[in-house]
Amino acid sequence: MSGEGDSAVGEHGVSKRAKAANRKVAKPESRLAMVRRARRINRELAEVYPYAHPELDFRNPFELLVATVLSAQTTDLRVNQTTPALFAKYPTPEDLAAAVPEEVEELIRPTGFFRAKTKSIMGLAAALRDDFDGQVPGRLGDLVKLPGVGRKTAFVVLGNAFGVPGITVDTHFMRLARRWRWTESDDPVKIEAEIATIFPKSEWTMLSHRVIFHGRRICHARKPACGACPITHLCPSYGEGETDPEKAKKLLKYEMGGFPGQRLNPPAGYPGRPAPPLGGDA
Repeated sequence: MSGEGDSAVGEHGVSKRAKAANRKVAKPESRLAMVRRARRINRELAEVYPYAHPELDFRNPFELLVATVLSAQTTDLRVNQTTPALFAKYPTPEDLAAAVPEEVEELIRPTGFFRAKTKSIMGLAAALRDDFDGQVPGRLGDLVKLPGVGRKTAFVVLGNAFGVPGITVDTHFMRLARRWRWTESDDPVKIEAEIATIFPKSEWTMLSHRVIFHGRRICHARKPACGACPITHLCPSYGEGETDPEKAKKLLKYEMGGFPGQRLNPPAGYPGRPAPPLGGDA
């Protein structure tokens, strides 16, 4: 009398254990295959987001630098709604360095952590005034010496104000790089170094914009809209989020979901609606 379990014989006379043994184990993706897939993701994202851009409003390197420092622990939208008044009152590093801290704190309060941020932006303004003739330097080594400026902030400024290629590893970029198996690291500096070996330097800045755009609009942290994603055929993490197309469509954000973007003054070619000013209706 045969027992039940692993040794049980199926209807075609093959044991369950034998069937399991005969199943092919998926081969790990080779480095070459991963690089090819990663570059294809970048090409396809370029078609999805031909208008990808930095989502902070700025008119010059100083404004971009300050706005990027203010964007820590808040949204670009909130920064964009806050900086018009700040830059109207303090348009230059010299002006900001000489400001009354309490007045700056009040202006940037909506961005959160306003006391620490006031110290940073006034400190970097003073450093620009004293050490760089009031000009934002275009070198990584100089930028990261400024108060409140790390590699991520420096690369945002270099890539978008000076045309110097850089990879911006923010929370969105880090999340997607791991979901797409470009890296297993959770250290931004290591991720930056690994991604730099996958893509040509000329692609670094726009790659950063495309990945961040995708992370904000479709591949969200908690509920990725897998069913509305245009690159599911290239994603090894497909299924982590909502796969039903109709339900996934409701998760889309910004112009993808028909809502205002993050910039009050988006660049030409942006297909969505500008964000409202602080206190305005969305």
